[in-house]
Amino acid sequence: MKIDIFPHIYPKQFADRILAAPSAGFHMQKRFREIPVLMNLDLRFRIMDGFRDYVQILTLASPPIESLGTPRDTPDLARLANDGMAALVEKHPDRFPGFVASLPMNNPEAALDEMERAVTALGATGVQIFSNVNGRPLDNAEFQPLFARMAAFNLPVWLHPTRGPGFADYPTEKRSRYDLWWVFGWPYETTIAMGRLVFSGIFDRLPNLMIITHHLGAMVPFFEGRAGSGLDQLGSRTEDADDAAALGRLNRRPLDYFRMFYGDTALFGSRAGLECGLEFFGADRVLFGTDMPFDPEKGPGYIRETIRSIDEMRASPEDKAKIYEGNARRLLKLRLR
Repeated sequence: MKIDIFPHIYPKQFADRILAAPSAGFHMQKRFREIPVLMNLDLRFRIMDGFRDYVQILTLASPPIESLGTPRDTPDLARLANDGMAALVEKHPDRFPGFVASLPMNNPEAALDEMERAVTALGATGVQIFSNVNGRPLDNAEFQPLFARMAAFNLPVWLHPTRGPGFADYPTEKRSRYDLWWVFGWPYETTIAMGRLVFSGIFDRLPNLMIITHHLGAMVPFFEGRAGSGLDQLGSRTEDADDAAALGRLNRRPLDYFRMFYGDTALFGSRAGLECGLEFFGADRVLFGTDMPFDPEKGPGYIRETIRSIDEMRASPEDKAKIYEGNARRLLKLRLR
C-alpha cells in the first residue's frame, strides 16, 4: 500500500467560505481556483484510481488558517475545516484513512482547544502548522504548549512552509520576483523554522516530539556538512551573547537534533534529492508524500513522479516499504488492512 501523508484538499464548506471572500493573506487564490481537484471528489477519486493501493491522509491546502482572519475569526474557520475533513474520512475510509487537523495559530489558546477536540473527538492523526505564524517564529513561548500537547498525544506535527510574494528578496524592492519566494523561499522558511526549534531546546524538553517536515527537510540534508561543522562553531561569527550561549543550552550537537525531524518525499520527482534525504534522516524517518494536486497536470503528476523516483532510488525493498506505508502506520497509528 502507498499511504500519501501530504496531499492537499479543501472540504467544500470551508472552500465556499474562504473563496467567497478571500483575505489579503490568501496569496495564491487565483491558482487554487484553477485546480478543481482541490474540491472535486469525483475527479480526485478518478486520479487516485490510476495508482494501485493508493490512499491519502488529508491535509488542508495553504494558506495558513491564521492568515485568513483575526484571532476572533480563525477558530471558527479551523472548526469548519476540521469538521469537513473528519466527515470525508468517515464517508470514504477506504480512500482517506485519516486527516491532519488545522489550527488557528494566531489564537494559541483556541488552537490548543481545537487540537484537543480534533484529536480526541474527531480522530485526527496529527496537526498541521506552518513555518511562521503571521511572521512570528514557532519557538515563541506562546506556542510551546501546543508542541507539548502533541508530544503527550504521541502524534506528529506536520510542518508546512509559508511565505508570500510580499517578502522581498532585497531590501530595496517591495516584492519577490519570478516566484522565487515560492521556489527557494519556502525551503528556506522550513529550514529556518527547524533551526529555531532546535536551538529552543525543544527536543531536549520533548524527546518524543515528532515533526514531519514538508519536502524532506528542505535545505538541511543537502547542507549537512555546512550545518554540522558550521553550527558547532556557533558564537564565533557575531558578538551576540545569545548566539555564544546557545550551544551550552543543548545536550547534543545541533546537527544531531536536525536528524530528529521527519521528512516526506514531496520532491516532485527528484531521485537524487530523495537519496540525499534518505541518507540524512534514515529510512525510519521518511514518509511517502506527494504534495498532490499542485503539479502542472493539476492532480496526477506529482503522485506519478514521486512513485517513480522512490522506485528508482537506491534503497532496499525493506526501506521502501517503510517509506510507502510502514512509517505512516506506525507514527499515525493507522488501522488499515
